[in-house]
Amino acid sequence: MENRKIAVVTGALGGIGTAIVQQLVSENHLVVAVASTRRSESDFDRWCSEYNINPSLVEPLFLDVTDAQACSNSIESIIDQHGKIDVLVNNAGITRDSSFKKMNAQQWHDVIDTNLNSMFNMTQPLFAHMCSNKSGRIINISSVNGQKGQFGQANYAAAKAGMIGFSKSLAYEGARAGVTVNVVAPGYTETPMVAKMREDVLESIKAQVPMQRLATPLEVAKTVAFLASDGAAYITGETLALNGGLYMN
Repeated sequence: MENRKIAVVTGALGGIGTAIVQQLVSENHLVVAVASTRRSESDFDRWCSEYNINPSLVEPLFLDVTDAQACSNSIESIIDQHGKIDVLVNNAGITRDSSFKKMNAQQWHDVIDTNLNSMFNMTQPLFAHMCSNKSGRIINISSVNGQKGQFGQANYAAAKAGMIGFSKSLAYEGARAGVTVNVVAPGYTETPMVAKMREDVLESIKAQVPMQRLATPLEVAKTVAFLASDGAAYITGETLALNGGLYMN
């Protein structure tokens, strides 16, 4: 176990989060799987069983990622326990879709707090530690809609676009210390949530994608794992788009 890298993944029990955890475990990481405080140990046990995840290689952490002090305390506790954190994947996210004319303040703040402010809450108490260690990987999960926008998602697109600007800026600060900061921006992905969409809606989405299909969670996870690897040590401040050509720029 002493040779394992320590990774922290927020939104770990979701569709993309699960694939990221599985991939990092397969690549010799011990993963702290951060889940909402609405989840429980029994949820974690069922998740491990359903996705064939070895619970000895994954530690659950039930945390409100919108609570800055709780995040700081948790990061400190993980470092105390394991001596380091090598990788942070900021993947927590929600949607509260509405046309902007009808969007209320709560819908705006819920999404900004969970999708954008959580990234600050998890990264800020860890960044100095990584810089001191002269090593670290911070990977933020944005979205194609943070690059191109989407009707009814002004809150979500603002948060996901903010992740990109944050990552580019922080990449400058971490570069000399060997700490990389990058973004993965998936397009529509075959998660359980997307699978519940009406078939005609899914087909219309696929028709817009040059590759004529959705991304798989594994494809997103493998990209994250690459950015977390030693082979990606010279990549920082970048946004890798996984969208099948949906938004080419």
